[in-house]
Amino acid sequence: MDMNTIEAVVRTADPADWQPGDAWLAGGTVLFSYGSFAFGQEPLRRLLDLGATGWPAITVSGSGIDLAATCTIAELYALPDSGSVAGLDWPALQLVRPCCDSFVASFKIWNMSTVGGNLCTSLPAGPMISLCAALDGVATLLGPGGASRTVPVAEFVTGDARNALAPGELLRSIHLPARALASRVAFRRLSLSNLGRSGALLIGRHERAEDGADGTLVLTVTAATKRPVQLRLAGTGGISGTGMPTAADLAAALDAAIPDGLYHDDIHGLPAWRKDMTYRLAEEIRAELAAPADTPPARVSGDFWPPAPAAPQASPQQEGA
Repeated sequence: MDMNTIEAVVRTADPADWQPGDAWLAGGTVLFSYGSFAFGQEPLRRLLDLGATGWPAITVSGSGIDLAATCTIAELYALPDSGSVAGLDWPALQLVRPCCDSFVASFKIWNMSTVGGNLCTSLPAGPMISLCAALDGVATLLGPGGASRTVPVAEFVTGDARNALAPGELLRSIHLPARALASRVAFRRLSLSNLGRSGALLIGRHERAEDGADGTLVLTVTAATKRPVQLRLAGTGGISGTGMPTAADLAAALDAAIPDGLYHDDIHGLPAWRKDMTYRLAEEIRAELAAPADTPPARVSGDFWPPAPAAPQASPQQEGA
């Protein structure tokens, strides 16, 4: 950590206190590692510490789940076994632990790193971005003068380390709607090395229509792309009785939604590889969700799926790519 330019640490959650040279501080796991020049050539002068806000980490209601920006990864990981969701028919809670595991980080990081911090860092491989975007999460942003606005998480991240926050704005919370939580889900993650940074992380949801008819495949592509890409493919014209598009329909939709220039390029994967893996994982997800519920997936490339039942476990990649 090299932050020798910091002149003050101010405990506040009021955007009116923000001034140029400030940075909001939650867990600090990324901010402290980046140092005083985390956001460009101008050094940081103050840290606005959210540690004393007292915001409830997780609030469960009939409308869904609200995650405070300060909710830690450890707190989120414990959610599926907590009494607050007992008896709720929310199959998508199965995504929580695979996404937490996708940090491939130690318990020390889990106890400090926050959901909001991961979103605001806005890296392509951010697994909380993957989780919240896939579940149609909506971010609430607070601004100076009492301003407040909401942004879908799928639109909050606009590029590699870029997002929709205006100067001084603060991410307050993320709402995950019950409608999305009630969906059947599938998850795939690949990296170039065993337990490495995500090179492609895709999540699929089979969202049933309210009238019980064939629903929609909601596929969210992250890590492979510079920002989240979400596809919604109705069951019409697909496989009768499943609400799933055909493999050809899915491939065509990916062609249309993701230009080659949108695939991320860094040491964790070349764009061509990320594109190939996106199509491969997308088809695995489509096939899994097209099969009857409780049918073991025919093929699982990568790690962390199916989810671990209890404590964090290091899962080796099941199949090379």
